[in-house]
Amino acid sequence: MNSHTILIVEDELRIRQFLRVAFESEGCKVFEAATVANGLALAGDCRPNLVVLDLGLPDADGLEFIRTLRTWSDVPILVLSARHLETDKVAALDLGADDYLAKPFGVAELLARLRALRRRRDNRSPDDNAIIQFGEIIVDRSKRYITRVGKSVHLTPREYHLLTVLMAQPGKVLTQRQLLREVWGAGHSEDGHYLRIYIGRLRQKLEVTPAEPCHLLTETGIGYRFTL
Repeated sequence: MNSHTILIVEDELRIRQFLRVAFESEGCKVFEAATVANGLALAGDCRPNLVVLDLGLPDADGLEFIRTLRTWSDVPILVLSARHLETDKVAALDLGADDYLAKPFGVAELLARLRALRRRRDNRSPDDNAIIQFGEIIVDRSKRYITRVGKSVHLTPREYHLLTVLMAQPGKVLTQRQLLREVWGAGHSEDGHYLRIYIGRLRQKLEVTPAEPCHLLTETGIGYRFTL
């Protein structure tokens, strides 16, 4: 994560110090804030490459930080929180967080999550993602053509749309509501069974072992994640 600027928004000094040491050991420049207000001000001043955010802040809920920041910035946000309810995770992700790591956590997993966010951000380009390869699959989005070990793979329009939505943000957890709104429309935001059926179809067509997927991953109770 060298040459990256990270903003930590966390009210517990001990945790901020722990995170600072971990990030600086990777060559990152670190800024700290203990409140939503200070965090937003710093985000505007230092323009970080990544934000690490606690939800339980003294002046406002961390969800307010996400909601406000997303009005003017698409910087990746990793939420760290002691809240373990799936509803809290879904709320943060629906508002625009990119990933969620529950406390307590290990530094190795934390740094791995941030490296994944950085790769997704650094690889974002209007033209670079015309052709995407994962496992045995090659997707040519300019031609809407998919092959598996050189053989054509047929996807229905809905299956292809769902796949491209997931591929557009590799490594990011997309909630069920986000995917349903994007692929089926606003009136289907509660129809989770659609997703289960179509994800199952995609796994049958694209995964080497559909029952143990490597690329179309389930985040239980939350949604799905695509990984290269």
